[in-house]
Amino acid sequence: MTRPRAASERFVAQLPTRTKSRVQVIYSPIMEIRPLPVEVETEGVQGLIFTSANAVHAAALKGVDRNLPAFCVGPTTTSTAKGCGWQAEMVGATAEELVGHLLKRRPKSPLLHLRGENTRGNVAGRLTESGLTVGELPVYQQLLLPLTSEATRVAALDSPVIAPLFSPRTARHFADIWTGSAPLWLAAISQATADPLYSLDYARLKIAKKPTPKKMRKAVKKLVKHALRVEGGAVPD
Repeated sequence: MTRPRAASERFVAQLPTRTKSRVQVIYSPIMEIRPLPVEVETEGVQGLIFTSANAVHAAALKGVDRNLPAFCVGPTTTSTAKGCGWQAEMVGATAEELVGHLLKRRPKSPLLHLRGENTRGNVAGRLTESGLTVGELPVYQQLLLPLTSEATRVAALDSPVIAPLFSPRTARHFADIWTGSAPLWLAAISQATADPLYSLDYARLKIAKKPTPKKMRKAVKKLVKHALRVEGGAVPD
């Protein structure tokens, strides 16, 4: 598992029991999330935009006003925001869908997009260009990490390795640092995440039908099934 440890453990916990019983799970986060030392000023702000659960956690640590409505991407970000006390609403499974929804709905502005240092989609810029006033502020950074020694060891063996990738940036980084000879079975949460992986010598690459944890779990389940059928034995995940 390549996500930060807590997110990886949540994902694994929600896999079907049979799938979990057929794999050896190895945690090797290749990205670390750290809150940035910034102040979030919300005077005059009419609502927040969250496109990741990491931004929600960072905002909560900084005591950002829970009375503001929160427009969120995806079920995980939305449930995280609700759990932290915001009146959160899911307005799309992707940043593209969020932009389209907000442009159609035209909520009161200005809005504030709290995000990571590295992000895609230019949410604030596109909304502002179309008539909504939207500011943006990075509240966390994403530090890239090498594979752990355990993951490196397994990558050099003969057993198939299943690697779920959840963002284009982590996929690019994984493609850069993977040097293993083990049969590689890849799951990508989106086409944009899959694109950097085509340079790898992999046995199979499966793209989730939708960029959601549920569809990624289904993709991983199918990869485990196929990998065991083709390769046999336990599959490191």
